[in-house]
Amino acid sequence: MSLSTRQRRSSPLDLPSSSSSQPLEPESYSKVDKPGRSSSDGGEESGNDRGLGWFTVLFALGMLRYMSASSNIIHDCDEVFNYWEPLHYLLYKSGFQTWEYSSKFALRSYLYIIFHELVGQPASWLYADEKVRVFYAVRLFLGLLSVTSDATLVVAVSRKYGKRLASYALAMLCLASGCFFASTSFLPSSFSMYAMSLSSGLFLLEKPAWAVAVAAVGVILGWPFSILAFLPVTLSSLAKQFKQAFLSGAVTSTALLAFSILVDHYYYQRWTSSVFNLLMYNVLGGGESHLYGTEGPLFYIRNGFNNFNFCFIFALLFLGILPIARKKYAPDLFIVISPLYIWLAFMSLQLHKEERFLYPIYPLVCIAASAVIESFPDLFRDKYNPYNNSIIVMTAKILRPVALSLILCASHSRTFSLINGYAAPLEVYKILEHHDDAGTGSVLCVGSEWHRFPSSFFIPNYIGEVRWIDDGFRGLLPFPFNATLGGTSAAPPYFNNKNKASDEQYLQDLQACTFLVELQLNRPYPYRGNDLSTWEPIAALPYLDRELSPAKYRSFFIPYLWQQKNVFGMYKLLKRVSKPKR
Repeated sequence: MSLSTRQRRSSPLDLPSSSSSQPLEPESYSKVDKPGRSSSDGGEESGNDRGLGWFTVLFALGMLRYMSASSNIIHDCDEVFNYWEPLHYLLYKSGFQTWEYSSKFALRSYLYIIFHELVGQPASWLYADEKVRVFYAVRLFLGLLSVTSDATLVVAVSRKYGKRLASYALAMLCLASGCFFASTSFLPSSFSMYAMSLSSGLFLLEKPAWAVAVAAVGVILGWPFSILAFLPVTLSSLAKQFKQAFLSGAVTSTALLAFSILVDHYYYQRWTSSVFNLLMYNVLGGGESHLYGTEGPLFYIRNGFNNFNFCFIFALLFLGILPIARKKYAPDLFIVISPLYIWLAFMSLQLHKEERFLYPIYPLVCIAASAVIESFPDLFRDKYNPYNNSIIVMTAKILRPVALSLILCASHSRTFSLINGYAAPLEVYKILEHHDDAGTGSVLCVGSEWHRFPSSFFIPNYIGEVRWIDDGFRGLLPFPFNATLGGTSAAPPYFNNKNKASDEQYLQDLQACTFLVELQLNRPYPYRGNDLSTWEPIAALPYLDRELSPAKYRSFFIPYLWQQKNVFGMYKLLKRVSKPKR
């Protein structure tokens, strides 16, 4: 009997891979997490039950990413002016240009834009003049990329560490506010986030060469600065399969860089590398990103809690539980999660901070938090008695779904608050298509609300131009792409890299405005807005007043209290009143 038991334990049928370092992991995991079962039961489970299936994961992520694509707000004006507007110009030959796209500076890659044009162009043919549908078609494409990459990560975690850990991670990836919003944002940092999920998943699936290739795509096609976050997986992949991983990374990087330079030459009409220019500007002395705002060292900690609530706290505690759960999670899961700490520390040291800069590590927050919650019972088990089922261990097991439920409820509350509080700009601009009786060549004017402009995809064709009006802002604003000066190859003289306003950026004759977008806020002091006496509102939606609303009520949706305690302004679309003829 003893001999037969020994033979079953050493059976190669239970091994997840041919690696000599792997066989102990499923066995030790089932011993600790499923006491009462024999080791052969644990081995049989890992051999026959491969964890969460692809269909379940893809379906869950697909539903939530669809919801994100259709209801997500635009969180950053950079997303509009540096990505949606250049895409609109490539599709429709109109749109706003920022100084980063001036051929003099050439900081932004058109390769990233034309990658999304692959979806935008067919959508523009399919929907003709319905540009809003093209906008959402591109968003659905972003959601599809997110689904594919996150599903790979979840399935990899499930196969290597079990269903429970993968299920927790799947729930957080679906519902955590940070992932919900970042997954369908048109930003290079979001693209690097997709690559981070996919590369990490491939690494856990023992495909190091593919992991390195995907990391190279995330850095070069996405966000070059994210190279720091990809280092742990890349270096570990090289250590596992140096020749294959090195060739994969080198070929992918060389091909993408060469293609990027060719694309930049085509659009900027000069030999340059936007990847190199961006690194030079920000890293090697030319960068003055502090001109666009600075934040304190705790900015990302506060931001992380807002977007992930207790999930973020648990993620930061992963290093603390690692000595106890080392047998389960070291080294591979630790390698996958380590960019969370590296990236958070590095970005916290930078003066200029923005929420989107943390996007690349968002999936790792969910994985780290899931590992901590899954390890609750291990914190109280006797390491010499893995079958210990004392009251405190059983209580810790009960706390796992309680902690997960708390995270998911708070996440939904945060998501609901943001969507309902700040969705007015997208909805108000959609009203324009119903007022084409204003005539071709109408002018839409935007004052202090320029930074919430949702992109030219929401501007109907009958509107001839969108103009900014002076409402006190003294920084440099985007200008329309100038076909006369060369379009994408232009280096307009009104652009500078010092964020200094140009004399030409504002419309001087306000009588030329046909429509006006304005946010009216209730202020106890004189409001610095436009004279609205000559305008009639044709659309008005409530907009959460961040300055006057208490943080605890505006940050999370609490039924009844959210409406009662918060202060709202009105986001208005106005049309000029026609003067009666005498």
